[in-house]
Amino acid sequence: MTRTMKVAIVDDEQDMRQSISQWLALSGFETETYASAEEALRNLPADFPGVVISDIKMPGMDGMVLLKRLLSADSSLPVIMITGHGDVPIAVEAMRIGAFDFLEKPFNPDRMTELAKRAVQARRLTLENRALRQELAAGPVLMRKLVGASAQMERLREDILDLGQADGHVLIDGETGTGKTLVAHALHAVGPRAGRRFVSISCAAHDADRLAARLFGPVDGAGGAEARLPLVEEARGGTLCLEDVEALSQSLQARLLTFINDQGSPAETRIIAICNTHEQDRTLEDVLRPDLYFRLAALKITLPPLRARGEDILSLFTAYSEQFAEEYGCEPPQVTAQEAAQLLQAPWPGNVRQLINIAERAVLQNRRGSGSIASLLMADNEAAGPAMTTEGKPLKEYVEAFEKMLIDNTMRRHRGSIVAVMEELCLPRRTLNEKMAKYGLSRSEYT
Repeated sequence: MTRTMKVAIVDDEQDMRQSISQWLALSGFETETYASAEEALRNLPADFPGVVISDIKMPGMDGMVLLKRLLSADSSLPVIMITGHGDVPIAVEAMRIGAFDFLEKPFNPDRMTELAKRAVQARRLTLENRALRQELAAGPVLMRKLVGASAQMERLREDILDLGQADGHVLIDGETGTGKTLVAHALHAVGPRAGRRFVSISCAAHDADRLAARLFGPVDGAGGAEARLPLVEEARGGTLCLEDVEALSQSLQARLLTFINDQGSPAETRIIAICNTHEQDRTLEDVLRPDLYFRLAALKITLPPLRARGEDILSLFTAYSEQFAEEYGCEPPQVTAQEAAQLLQAPWPGNVRQLINIAERAVLQNRRGSGSIASLLMADNEAAGPAMTTEGKPLKEYVEAFEKMLIDNTMRRHRGSIVAVMEELCLPRRTLNEKMAKYGLSRSEYT
């Protein structure tokens, strides 16, 4: 992860604060510590981009009051409570109020790390969903987010517009990093439920008991009655999105099927299930009971892998490298013909998410004046292990993709100045006009 999420540690004992902070820092977390609940409340914003680990027994404001105050500001903030030996009833009460989980002293550091990872995953999903809800409130924004001119992306946008208007539940399938969460929000944003709630949860981020309570209740506690409703109630009339649906236990699959059947047809609440099972010889049909699978897969969208999207790869790389260059205050890297071919030929096991990471690192490398895109691709693919194969393409396709990227980048750099582009690329006006028409490039896009 290029941006590690924060963990705020609240404990009145300095040794405990330091030991937790040091252990989590060694595990790759970014930590900040507070000696009291009052200090934490003064410094933690309502939309704190992280999770909280707090002792329950502290002088002044104790951990239970802190928990209630934090959840009243943001009911989705994961808070892990630390309790002394014999205080399990207090911990159970904290869970009833809305704590993410609890640790009993003396606790195993590995158990704490595992809880923190799960809490961070849940928090990241919550924050991403909030951002997407804001960005996808309108159709034009949706189309800008689903970048790509390939036939696969054109078909995906058409499928979203068609299925968004339907009433059936939807299963979204595809490799990791292809944008399944974005498509789930898009389906909601373009449909008749757009003005209603979109509620999302990662089934893999919670243990079975916690997930059952969040989905079906009972969920009592802070944050207001509506904020702590079971998710099936919170999403009523809108959309309930189940990420990592393959992580559902057999008992939860049965309860979900009952909920779906009880709704009748058309369904009051639409369910969008996101599948992340792409292991060899293992499909979603292998892990879900057949009756539930066929209910969820009434409508299905399979997202294309990046390696199958052709020149979209270069368009995306250009867009993200320009975005990061602006963020870091430097020039984007200039992609050579050889590097363009390597980008097009790469297997991209991490898909668009991997491309975004490489674009950011390429910008940082370019700012330092060292490194190459080829080395980034090689390091990423070696770290990912055995890669999926990518089909070879005719030389003509590589040449055309690079030519389009080169003209597009040059037009952007010169803000649509035809004369400047002709001079840099050594092209006569007629040839430049013909190539721009061939690749669907218009001067008005750059001026």
